[in-house]
Amino acid sequence: MYIGVDLGSTNMKAAIYDGQMRLVDRRSKPVRYIREQGFVEFNAPDYFDGLTALLSEMLTENGIQKVRQIAFTGQAESLVVLGRDGQPLMNAISWMDERSLEECAVLSKQFPPQVCEAVTGQLAVLPTWPATKILWLKNHRPEIFQNAACYMLLKDYIIYRLTGRRQADMSIATFSFYFDIYNKTYWADMLRAIGITEQQLPPLAEPCTVAGPLLPEICDRLGLTGPALVNIGTLDHFAGMIGTGNTGMGGITLSTGTVMALTAMAGPDTPKNAGIAMHYGFFPNTYVMLPVAESGGVSLEWFRRTCMAGTDYDTINRRLTQRPENDLLFLPYLVGTNAPEFDANATGAFWGLRQEHDAIDMAGAVMEGVSFVLRKNCDHIQKNGVTPTAIIATGGGAKSPFWCQLHADCTGIPVRIPTEKEAACLGAAMIAAVSDGVFADYAEAAKLCVSFTKEYTPSVTARREQKYKRFLALYDAALTIGNI
Repeated sequence: MYIGVDLGSTNMKAAIYDGQMRLVDRRSKPVRYIREQGFVEFNAPDYFDGLTALLSEMLTENGIQKVRQIAFTGQAESLVVLGRDGQPLMNAISWMDERSLEECAVLSKQFPPQVCEAVTGQLAVLPTWPATKILWLKNHRPEIFQNAACYMLLKDYIIYRLTGRRQADMSIATFSFYFDIYNKTYWADMLRAIGITEQQLPPLAEPCTVAGPLLPEICDRLGLTGPALVNIGTLDHFAGMIGTGNTGMGGITLSTGTVMALTAMAGPDTPKNAGIAMHYGFFPNTYVMLPVAESGGVSLEWFRRTCMAGTDYDTINRRLTQRPENDLLFLPYLVGTNAPEFDANATGAFWGLRQEHDAIDMAGAVMEGVSFVLRKNCDHIQKNGVTPTAIIATGGGAKSPFWCQLHADCTGIPVRIPTEKEAACLGAAMIAAVSDGVFADYAEAAKLCVSFTKEYTPSVTARREQKYKRFLALYDAALTIGNI
């Protein structure tokens, strides 16, 4: 048996697969947060206890007493601070917490964007990064800062609790903002800037490697009669790539939820200063491009909530399929834009509205606008050495046939829908099986584990290409107006 665990932000999830990678059971458990004074925290020991309870329940009810490997994936930036006794000194700070905005401003003055990109692969100093949270602790919680023996990210903490071993998955360390992804070391200049030492961080380890066996007391808690190995796995986006068979050049795994994220293997000719967020990959000495556009599903969520209250997504999709294409445009920059422009001041706008347009037309323009943002990012990836050959769509947006066809038509790239909806859990289980020698590599595993239910073939028309050019011109014009 192999278990894939996704340490999610909304839910923690686990899936059990047998030796032929057939799904035995899959369950989830919600994550509880403490939200006070703008902070977003959670209790790390409670998170761990919830996970072990979930696993114990699944194993017991399925009569499973032996597991070969458990592999992990999940959120990256959530920070756990341990004291000298190995116990948390405070609640874990979620990646969603934005308390460190002032610290971001301080660090931005010390480290120009080009320096940050050359070392961390990241293009901006964000409150998401644990480095900024540590500096906040130094400035606002000196009693915690002075007694902190080890700073760990959530997935590394969970594996420490399971095995007793402290290791930092390098594909997760990428998101700390104190990891040099090209030299595979901690970034000494950043550590000095935030006031910590390398001794306060776990030793770095390659993704998808075995951390060690489960501690005997954890085996007892889970009801296992024999030892099980714990694989540190990789980032959730990367496990999703593995779980959709996207482990070679040219594939793009697209996740459209509230935000839109693209993951694609970087090529040997992809420059370090590509202007695309770069991350240490799940293969040794490889890198993954991960542009994120906040103007994803949130744009359609906003429009439906604001202008179409009571109308469900199925109705919107069905009515759009019955309508011809029109010339209405929408800039989906309701929360600014990151990839590929990184313009926090960008705003949304409809253009070309006439009295014959209604809310359904406008919803279609919103969806097309997001597809045009996808096109911009695919073009940017291609300019930097990787030609996209297929888009593998996951997340809520993949449930819409209309939107998937729009993605294909706007980008000129086929869009495929994987059969497995929980690609991250499957990918984690595939990591365990490959590590255990069931498969020679992920490509071989994908032949058995990955299939697709649908492929949307692009229909590229001169009219849509002209419309895309107007979309680009509208964005440029909006910038000009904003600067007046």
